[in-house]
Amino acid sequence: MALKSTKRCRSNRAASPAVSSVIITGVMVALVTVALAFASNFLLVRMAESEFSSAKQSMQTLGLQIDDVAWVIGRTETMRYSSRYGSMSFNSALNYTIYVNTTNPTRTNMKFHTNLTGVVCFDMPVSQYSKGDDYFESIYPSYDDGFVFNETSAPVTRVFAVEKLPMTDGSFIRVVAAPAMRMMYLSMGATRYIRLFMPVLTQGETPRNSQSITLTGESTKTRTIEHVTGIKIEASFPLSGSGFDNSFFNFPQTVKSIRLAGETILEVFVGGVDVAFGVHA
Repeated sequence: MALKSTKRCRSNRAASPAVSSVIITGVMVALVTVALAFASNFLLVRMAESEFSSAKQSMQTLGLQIDDVAWVIGRTETMRYSSRYGSMSFNSALNYTIYVNTTNPTRTNMKFHTNLTGVVCFDMPVSQYSKGDDYFESIYPSYDDGFVFNETSAPVTRVFAVEKLPMTDGSFIRVVAAPAMRMMYLSMGATRYIRLFMPVLTQGETPRNSQSITLTGESTKTRTIEHVTGIKIEASFPLSGSGFDNSFFNFPQTVKSIRLAGETILEVFVGGVDVAFGVHA
């Protein structure tokens, strides 16, 4: 009996290292698999984050290029970008209307000029990168003063990042370049002027042969009215039903009233810009 007991104990001791090796190997394989999955997901998130950050810089460059081409017919500039997850889109989503008061009592709150303009969006699916619903960041200019900027070197394009869910065209976090207005005050002797510079974006060719946006100055137009005593500029949203409303653009106010100390000449400069996707490689 003693002999049988000894054999049984030896058999148990022989099996234990093999079982332990199998268990340890299985645990190691599971840990490596989890680590690889985590590393892969982490890498993809970092790549998407880097791409989104790069898109902010690209769209800011696009905003500066719009100012370069809007006032010179025939001038062309191309911006190239690189994207694995995102894409560019064009939406005719903004309308600006200018009303004026004059010394003529029949010209009170008179509609003087109106223009529909498109906006350019870099759209990244929230499945790849997300900051959360209602995220908003003003990129350029850094201060958010609505759609009228009162400096000689002020921008004519407002660049911002926004995530608004849901929208009819999909779930995206976006970087948006939206036309704004530059306002300048001038005095020549006793005569006062206000000049408004407004780019108007229209969609051109879209072959999408490459990741590029080409801007071309298409037209320039000037409208002038004298004896102005007050100006009101209103922003409206023709695609509000698709989600491109003020909760998307985040204007502090959709109506800008400009008080004038006396009679002023208003000059509105409109620069037409053709926006083409993927024309130049």
